[in-house]
Amino acid sequence: MTEAASFRDLLRGGLAARFALLILGVWLNAADTLVTVTVMPSVAHEIGGYAYFGWATAVFLLGAITAGASSGVLGARIGVRGAMAGAGIAYSVGCVLSALSPGIGVFLIARLAQGLGAGWIVGLVFVAVGSMFPAAQWARAMAATTSVWGVAILLGPALGGMFAASGPHGWRGVFWFFAIQGVAFAIAAGVLLPKKAPRDLVAAFPWRQLLMLAVGVLALASAGLIRSPGATLGLAAVGLTLLIAMVRLDATATSSMLPRQTRNLRSAAGAGYLTIFLLEGGTAGWGVYGAAMIQSIYGVNPLIAGYAVGGVAVGWTCAALAMSNVGPDRHTLFIRVGAACVFLGLLAITCAIGRAPLLAVAASAALMGCGFGLSWSFMGTRILEGLPDEERGLGAGAIPTVQMIGAAVGAAGASALGDVLGLADGMTRLTALKAAPLLFAAFLPLSALGWISAHRLAGLGPAAKT
Repeated sequence: MTEAASFRDLLRGGLAARFALLILGVWLNAADTLVTVTVMPSVAHEIGGYAYFGWATAVFLLGAITAGASSGVLGARIGVRGAMAGAGIAYSVGCVLSALSPGIGVFLIARLAQGLGAGWIVGLVFVAVGSMFPAAQWARAMAATTSVWGVAILLGPALGGMFAASGPHGWRGVFWFFAIQGVAFAIAAGVLLPKKAPRDLVAAFPWRQLLMLAVGVLALASAGLIRSPGATLGLAAVGLTLLIAMVRLDATATSSMLPRQTRNLRSAAGAGYLTIFLLEGGTAGWGVYGAAMIQSIYGVNPLIAGYAVGGVAVGWTCAALAMSNVGPDRHTLFIRVGAACVFLGLLAITCAIGRAPLLAVAASAALMGCGFGLSWSFMGTRILEGLPDEERGLGAGAIPTVQMIGAAVGAAGASALGDVLGLADGMTRLTALKAAPLLFAAFLPLSALGWISAHRLAGLGPAAKT
């Protein structure tokens, strides 16, 4: 059977409609971040909330992490069909609340609801592949969903920019647009999916770890809101302590979010998850503040700013496609080169923003994205190679979980630092010019540690023996 024929089989035998449902579910999650980053300056301008810029991302990710961790339990207890339909409704409710938000408080609650819905959707999409498609098509179905991210890269900023540029209240329209899609997803799930719950997915819910994670991230995000150096440092210390304690607890808990080896930084799993956390956390500030700072500094519209920030995603996708046929003997090289590019891209953004043309800033963002694309799949492979067979399923699911945790912590830290740098009261060209280099430079040590950790990871595992 040819490669093309295998992919065509996804659309045969009554599977086409189910495949379209799966694609829609991934799209709702993939497009959300890029769209929201693009419209956030408009949101803050109308309903306030410059002090909570990073919170819009952090609370969404907290919801997504919590929902992703519980998606298997939810699907097992009430069935994939009911769970996916409920996830679509939860996501739509969040979108409607965002569209109607009178102030930043309601908007943040809405973002949490969107994160919960999106996290359940994505987690259940992977669960549903097993019940919607024959075993021979699982790999093809999984691979096909990744192409949705490329579409989101192209359309996400365009959608956000189009709505944001349509008027002072235009940003609300994009949330109505996605609310309609969420309802369509819920209805289609109720019609197309089987009732039966997969019996092998029943597991305990890691509520203690998730509670510690949530409180830790919120403590970090709150640190910048208190105009007292002592209280700021205290909250930051509490947040970091809770995150470290969460990892230690998870290593011995009955229900785990992460493989047991995660705490051992000398193992491939420990080094790999630490690398993902550091690199993702170190670049989160760009995703939170990049679009707003570009609009303020360069005077461009939301569409152009969205695409400049989206350069990370473009670089990531192009590099990942280029790496698709690289053999195991070169994984070590590209783990190290990729992590170096992430650090150098962030360094270039720090030096270029406000001092160089916008094209140079976008190119720097693309370099940072290329770094992720060059190394991401190989870091995941190295992690899984170092795990025992019985933990590889948990280890694979933990990769996006750690990625979201890093992004949530980074977004919280960026929000707190932005408040300290004076962005809580609004963003003018002058305040953005002063704050941008300092904010991005503050995350360079985190990215540098990620580079060092990646260098160690590259030397671990069977694939490193070249």
